[in-house]
Amino acid sequence: MENIITLDKSNIDKEHICCAISDKKCKDSYELKKAWLKREFDNGYVFRRIDTRAKVFIEYGPAEKGWIPVDAPNYLMINCFWVSGQYKGQGYGKELLRLAIEDAKVQGKDGLTTVVGTSKFHFMSDTKWLLKQGFETCEKLSSGFSLLVKKINPKANSPKFKDSVKSGECSDKNGLVIYYSNRCPFSEYHVTTSLTETAEKRKLPLKVIKLDTIEKAQAAPTPATIFSLFYNGKFLTTDLSVCMDSRFDKIVKL
Repeated sequence: MENIITLDKSNIDKEHICCAISDKKCKDSYELKKAWLKREFDNGYVFRRIDTRAKVFIEYGPAEKGWIPVDAPNYLMINCFWVSGQYKGQGYGKELLRLAIEDAKVQGKDGLTTVVGTSKFHFMSDTKWLLKQGFETCEKLSSGFSLLVKKINPKANSPKFKDSVKSGECSDKNGLVIYYSNRCPFSEYHVTTSLTETAEKRKLPLKVIKLDTIEKAQAAPTPATIFSLFYNGKFLTTDLSVCMDSRFDKIVKL
């Protein structure tokens, strides 16, 4: 098994962050994600990955400082959690989760929480796997999101979604509306370049809303603050590949 390392301000400039490592188009987006991480390290954010060139990592931090519209006082919020390719089934996911649980115990947290698709959503953690690891569903939304919890303190209140996400709709009802942040190294390029070109080609109205503060992210109408697409006010997908011309019509049935 490869070693697991923790990124922080002292090493992040020379270490990769797993996604978009070699994607030249997303070079600027990649640096924006690193800059986002540097700021969030001051809020207790943790980024761990295996010490090799692969997409095997976990990100989490205090839920009160999380960029997700969830109320979960005294919990750690897991954001991206990924084990891909040849590294699946080798125990990396369990070890990364174990380290997060140990952090929660040391910090006196009540447990861990995370947002997933009730059925698997793109760019979100594996729901079935997390349930097998002892997570439980504490809330579901009609838009297809579930809030999971793994309690350390069984008497603690369960996390809950903020009211802003309950309807599954956004306030803008005309055309495409995108909410995104720099939590992902792919998002900036594909939203501002790929999707702009895709929408123009189809003559679709497009409004892009960047979640560039914790306050904006926690007030968003979607729990998927990396990327969410709405059409005429209705939530459609978390799949960032929808931005590309070759994928849009396959994902969005207008």
